[in-house]
Amino acid sequence: MPPGRAPRLAVAVSGGADSTALALLSHAYCKARGGVVLALTVDHGLRAEAADEARLTASRLVARGMDCQVLTLNLRPGAAMQERARQARHEALARAAAEAGFLYLAFGHHQDDQNETVAMRARRGHGGMEGIAAWSARNDVVLIRPLLGVASAALRHYLREQGIEWVEDPSNQSTKFERVRVRQANGGMPPWGAAGRSAREQEAADFLARQARLYPEGYAVLDATAVPPAALAVLLRTIGGRGHTPRQEAVLRLTTSLRAATLGGVRIAPAGRLGPGWLLAREPAACAPPVPATSHALWDGRFVLTSKPQGMVSFGALGQDATKFRGYDGLPSLVLRGLPALRDKQGGVIFPVSAVFRPAMPATSRPFQA
Repeated sequence: MPPGRAPRLAVAVSGGADSTALALLSHAYCKARGGVVLALTVDHGLRAEAADEARLTASRLVARGMDCQVLTLNLRPGAAMQERARQARHEALARAAAEAGFLYLAFGHHQDDQNETVAMRARRGHGGMEGIAAWSARNDVVLIRPLLGVASAALRHYLREQGIEWVEDPSNQSTKFERVRVRQANGGMPPWGAAGRSAREQEAADFLARQARLYPEGYAVLDATAVPPAALAVLLRTIGGRGHTPRQEAVLRLTTSLRAATLGGVRIAPAGRLGPGWLLAREPAACAPPVPATSHALWDGRFVLTSKPQGMVSFGALGQDATKFRGYDGLPSLVLRGLPALRDKQGGVIFPVSAVFRPAMPATSRPFQA
């Protein structure tokens, strides 16, 4: 946080020991400096007890003098529920923090989480073995994880000293989750240093500078048959509008011999008339639903609306209306369908629109190192 200013910090609090400790520590830190903490707890609805646990957590924090909001998710049943819940939880937390005027949103990931994450990634390759990022920028908030160097046992000891209880999530004991199996086997491992990451990033940057062309319409052409894993991963993250790259094992299957595939919300297809090599474009079916057409609206994690024509109500994918603009700028249908358009109440379409391609910023474990 900027020095000399009263700190303002939003804290994501699940009710578990780690996030509860973070909330108390953050409150003490901010209060001593004339600042304020906003605790945000989410009722994800995945368990019957979730609503009661969220209210109990809020009451505990309010009793300690903190402001607290309970956010409720309304998730549709279906596949990949855990992953969808995680993503929806992060989006709800970031939105609530930004709307309340808080730039920084803190999470309670600790040293044990870090070591378990590294061990899990090590099973799939070398990428990401620097561990969980200490901070990352996500649209209107900065996510920070100040406890990555603190052991979970120390946080629980602190809570006992403070005389405050916490919620135990039974899923933290379920061996159907890889993280729990790693924890129970004491299989965690510390993250790598910065040198390995720097070398891989330099290799990826050199390759992309020579072999890739990234266009402001949010697609890329890759003139290569094989690609370093880090280079392919960053292209997929950027074009897919994601905050994180796809799972390493899925990326590795494509790196030695590129082929037609869909991964991370990105379609890989022959470049055709765009030149030799491969086209990487947003998979139209994976695009996010439209958002309200407000000034600076962000859609699909990729495009920001820079003006709002009168009478337009939604900002979203051109989709099937791409047939009306066939041949626009020589772009293939795959690219056109994933570009943004504006629509009015009657479904009338404006395309192209005044928008800029602005994918999510990457995360980093060492934000201010040269």
